[in-house]
Amino acid sequence: MDIPVWVWLATAAGVVGLIVLDFFAHVRTPHAPTFRESARWSVFYIALALVFGVVVGLVWGWGSGGEYFAGYVTEKSLSVDNLFVFLIIMTRFAVPRELQQKVLLVGVAIALVLRTVFILAGAAAIEQFSWVFYVFGAFLVYTAVKLAREHHQEIPDPDQGDGLVVRVFRRVLPTTDEYHGDRLSVRVDGRRVLTPMLVVMVAIGATDVLFALDSIPAIYGLTSEPYIVFTANAFALLGLRQLYFLIGGLLDRLVYLSQGLSVILGFIGVKLVLHALHVNELPFVNGGHPVEWAPEIPIWMSLTVILGTLTVATVASLVATRGRRAEVSDPPPTGR
Repeated sequence: MDIPVWVWLATAAGVVGLIVLDFFAHVRTPHAPTFRESARWSVFYIALALVFGVVVGLVWGWGSGGEYFAGYVTEKSLSVDNLFVFLIIMTRFAVPRELQQKVLLVGVAIALVLRTVFILAGAAAIEQFSWVFYVFGAFLVYTAVKLAREHHQEIPDPDQGDGLVVRVFRRVLPTTDEYHGDRLSVRVDGRRVLTPMLVVMVAIGATDVLFALDSIPAIYGLTSEPYIVFTANAFALLGLRQLYFLIGGLLDRLVYLSQGLSVILGFIGVKLVLHALHVNELPFVNGGHPVEWAPEIPIWMSLTVILGTLTVATVASLVATRGRRAEVSDPPPTGR
């Protein structure tokens, strides 16, 4: 793909415009969104992402369009997994229900900025060093094995403490433990201090950086085009706030999501290793020459495996937990 600079700038402006629209239209005035509101805007963002994929296919070819759709579905499925951790963070900081929208939106904005840096760094590394595919592939296989052993229903002890970033943040800057509406700072006894609103926003943004460690290599296993990587990530993150409130009541029922995602990450990891062998330049592997027998997995097969695995994991989860009551009519509570 040959992406002109003006297309990059227009796309970035569009993403920023959507975030600004989201803030002024829904988040600026604190409120707990209804199920209907969350569903309506979730459909809007998913439809927008699908339309964008069709445009990519029409303009740059359906090979690129297929890569975008595979990347978007992968990033979207990984973002659902992230919601478990977001729910834990909201519980840990006892964020009032009406303030959770702003926390998530700012967290998404922080994540987009940081992920863009990761995407550009990954693109530069791949351009210069083909052996990076070995590293990405091995890391994804390791992550897949680790994820398969996790159980998201085992909520960590909230007294275990905050993450490193949050602890450093609180140590360096004065903070208070009380919320003051959606204000980020207040004056207490003549001293300016930061509220938990800002602290939890930092926690959400920092946590998403950790998620990017597997999601960015995963999508680079499906496409080497930075523009597709960026847009797939952007559209997956833009609808994350609405998705949080829409399926919050269903999170406990997705008991096989980790296993499904582990299959997807493992598949992409193997795909990356095979690609690395196909373009091999390491002197101690096949004398520094490409391994001709290493197959290149086509994008249609990747998309089929991703969609098929997600479908099986979701259906199996819902069948296995059909006796549970999924309260999807209300936003997720601040505690479980």
